[in-house]
Amino acid sequence: MRIGCGSAILVALLAAPAAAATLTVEGAVSPAWVERAGAPERVPLEVGMTLQNRDRIVTGAGSRALLKLADGSAVKLGENAVLNLDGLDERSGGRLRRIVTASLDVARGAFRFTTDIFARRRGERDVKIRVATVTTGIRGTDIWGKSDDRRDLVCLIEGKVEVSHGADAPVTLDQPLDFYVAPKDGTPPTKAKVDKRQLEEWSAETELGTVGGGARRGGRLSVNVSTAGDQQAALRDYDVLRRAGYPAVIRTVKTQAGMEYRVRIVNLPGETDARAVAERVKALGLPGAAIGR
Repeated sequence: MRIGCGSAILVALLAAPAAAATLTVEGAVSPAWVERAGAPERVPLEVGMTLQNRDRIVTGAGSRALLKLADGSAVKLGENAVLNLDGLDERSGGRLRRIVTASLDVARGAFRFTTDIFARRRGERDVKIRVATVTTGIRGTDIWGKSDDRRDLVCLIEGKVEVSHGADAPVTLDQPLDFYVAPKDGTPPTKAKVDKRQLEEWSAETELGTVGGGARRGGRLSVNVSTAGDQQAALRDYDVLRRAGYPAVIRTVKTQAGMEYRVRIVNLPGETDARAVAERVKALGLPGAAIGR
């Protein structure tokens, strides 16, 4: 078992009850973290991680996150975002169908909910999204939204949604490019149209491909951060990276000279992403970072 300052986190995570894989991490641009109820510290968001009720996802500057619901729909997060999770479940429905449920509270930042990324599995969804003060019910659609210091907004890309704000009457968005905005200066919420160019700019805020350094499930490249014959030295680099929001791992290799401890960041799909991660790691004071396999 790993020893050092991160051991308490490992114990807490291992002690947590197993969760159904209702929501999983499919991609991420670091730095990003998961704050888990009962864990003493937050941990880096990591490809393949299963998320649980009461988890909080936090993304940093330049970060992105790509999450997948069990029905195949996706949730994307932009930089400096906070997403609180609840109601994650999957249960039996009629005609041998499964119903996937989730309550997603976007406390800050940009997000997108879409159904056209992953292969869709047979089933239904009951997803509720709250963008700070605006609540949206999802039945099968594509929306983008954001909460910042000035306003909370939801924009319809495809489908139909009903949005509400406080005690105001619900408003239906049923045409592409309809959007609903609730200013934070006390001005009443309004429904309006946005042009395609503006939507393209908004959408770029939640796409992994608009920034380098994204890890994805199945990525075959890595960044080799450091190699040490001393376990404690490797753990120091490991802890620096994980505190900074990078999902570092340690690979132990037996050589003729003895045991080596190699600190790495894995699941990088291409050289462009790997180079971007290596440069960011060097900026953390780890100058030996280089692309590996």
